[in-house]
Amino acid sequence: MSGVAGDLACPRRTFVVLVGVAVAVLCVPVSAAHAESVTVLAQVQSVDQVLTNIRNWIMGILALLATVIFTIGGVRRVMAGGDPGEHEKAKDCFKAAAIGYGLAALAPLVVSVLKGIVGA
Repeated sequence: MSGVAGDLACPRRTFVVLVGVAVAVLCVPVSAAHAESVTVLAQVQSVDQVLTNIRNWIMGILALLATVIFTIGGVRRVMAGGDPGEHEKAKDCFKAAAIGYGLAALAPLVVSVLKGIVGA
């Protein structure tokens, strides 16, 4: 857009956005800021349970990332079309995924070492 119509459209858009933001801010309830309405979602009974939860999260995140990398490697392999460079990149992805799965499998060992250090 150019000319007079284009110059007038920008302030109109800015005004509409500002009005929309003002309405959204005014409609948000303020009661969420009270400290007395905070609820505890989970309580941990022991350090052992905390370390077990950490192990489960580590294993899940590592397995998820390894699966994504493995999928990327598979797509690279399929789309390579005979290009040796792409085949090497796919192999690197497969190696990285294998390392990720290995680390996920070793997560319980790491947590048991942490339990020994903490004394749980």
